Amino acid sequence: METPNASRKLFHRRLLSLFLSILLGYVLVLVLVRVFESRLIFFPDYPGRLEGDWHPRGLNVEDVSLTAPDGVKLHAWWISDDKARFTFLAFHGNASNIANRSPTYEFLHGAHVNVFAVEYRGYGRSEGKPSEAGIYLDAEAAYDYLVSSRGLDRKSIIAFGQSLGTAAAAHLSAHREVAGVVLEAPFPSASRVARKVFWFLPGVSLLTHGQFDTRARLKEIHVPVLIVHCNQDPVIPFQFGQEVYAEALPPKKFLPVNGYCHEESSLIAPTQYRAALQEFLNGL
Repeated sequence: METPNASRKLFHRRLLSLFLSILLGYVLVLVLVRVFESRLIFFPDYPGRLEGDWHPRGLNVEDVSLTAPDGVKLHAWWISDDKARFTFLAFHGNASNIANRSPTYEFLHGAHVNVFAVEYRGYGRSEGKPSEAGIYLDAEAAYDYLVSSRGLDRKSIIAFGQSLGTAAAAHLSAHREVAGVVLEAPFPSASRVARKVFWFLPGVSLLTHGQFDTRARLKEIHVPVLIVHCNQDPVIPFQFGQEVYAEALPPKKFLPVNGYCHEESSLIAPTQYRAALQEFLNGL
């Protein structure tokens, strides 16, 4: 017969074994998250890599090929306007491609601006595989093309980002001279998103620490900033847009759009968005 002391020792051993098993399993989950991180962040093939209208009737699209600093070949759209004072350097959100964002570019173009929509590496017709560092290189390549090949004044370029693209727009604007920044459905950082999405995995935000850190980049941006966010955004919480706005330096403006949308603010509230955009442009 076991003594009470022996029973306690056995119980403690089993408890320790269970704890170690849970800890090992949790660490394994974190390792798997790290290994498949790029697949959890980037969705170039959803719903289809080349899905969409590549020849939209409402836009006079010129296909452009450019090369990133590391040699990756990129594809972009140049949409010009003879009356343009500014050029929107557009960085789209996650998933799919620029062809699926043509209504957004048509909306921007309606403000009598040029639009240069660049396709990230691994997305659409661009080569390579997506990564955070790669997306920043793509943004710089697009900017350099506008300045060097199109001969645009740096102070006429507006960095425009949607969702994932807001990180690219903010990073570029912190390192290159631009006239202003427009962020639609932004998020503070990858770690902030990780804490929200993977709330059941304590410590997962440490794996993304410092990644897509728009909050930090905003402290380096000294040009006007316009932030647009739907108050019922199903992808990036409205609260995130408010947090980003709080970190931005003045002059800045926050445009809340009433409705259920993510990158579709210009589609569900075109009049409201147009007025805010025109006021922003007039102030540059």
